[in-house]
Amino acid sequence: MAKGGYPGGMGNMNNMMKQVQKMQKDMAKLQEEIEQRNVEASAGGGAVTVVANGKKEIQSITIKPEAVDPDDVEMLQDLIMAAVNEAIRQADEMISREMSKLTGGLNLPGGLF
Repeated sequence: MAKGGYPGGMGNMNNMMKQVQKMQKDMAKLQEEIEQRNVEASAGGGAVTVVANGKKEIQSITIKPEAVDPDDVEMLQDLIMAAVNEAIRQADEMISREMSKLTGGLNLPGGLF
């Protein structure tokens, strides 16, 4: 073992710190990019469509006129809820997929990123 108890010495430690700093910069850049991306989900065969961004903020909701039935408001509410939940799920999936591209080659303990 190298002096100080760290295998590979201080050069290896400095190299690792540079890699961590680069990954932090890359992650910040990726997070900004993801926040600008949109996902789209629909329910009821396209009767309700929801667009959300990478910050999981709803950008738009489109409801086709034929989905509006004054005698069945609950169905419309269910369609909206299903589309919103699917859009959020897709945003989570997009974020996870993009982050794993950045950190996938590293064996980080306990899912650090």
